[in-house]
Amino acid sequence: MKQERALILIDGSNFYFKLKDLGLHKLDFDYSGFVNLLAGERHIVQSTYFVGEVRTDGTEHIQKLYNNQQKLIALLKKHRVRYQFGYLLKSGNAYHEKGVDVHIAVAIPVAAYENLADRIILVSSDTDLIPAIAKAQAKGKIVEYVGFSHKISLAMARSCRETHTLTRNDLLPFIQEQKQPPKKAA
Repeated sequence: MKQERALILIDGSNFYFKLKDLGLHKLDFDYSGFVNLLAGERHIVQSTYFVGEVRTDGTEHIQKLYNNQQKLIALLKKHRVRYQFGYLLKSGNAYHEKGVDVHIAVAIPVAAYENLADRIILVSSDTDLIPAIAKAQAKGKIVEYVGFSHKISLAMARSCRETHTLTRNDLLPFIQEQKQPPKKAA
């Protein structure tokens, strides 16, 4: 019997804020372990983390965000998770991600129409993706919504063929202990 092929798409901002809600938003996250949990016995053809690209503007706040994002990218590379950038748009004092949802919305039907995977595992609660999900499922692909028990999207759960709900305890094994620098002797 042929092993089912899985494509894993992670909406980075959505994922980060769900982890933050649970108090688990650490940079040392075991992404390879996480995608293996999501895939189960399936063959992972690719896993991609989508995020808005931070561009430095010389301010201390943005430089800190940029440095953290560079650490995230290094971590994703270490765990062999691809990343794809959208961009960040400044509006007043806030930054908004742009283009990320479009990249995900394109990746879903491309995977279906080009037969890249049998199952698309989607870690996002963004209901803007529902039309793309419907197209992939119309092509016979299984789209699995991965949500978080504390903030499940009922619209996504209704729209996807399968739903996998994660709890805080499901995610704890993927949080790496922060390595503290050795204390200097007095």
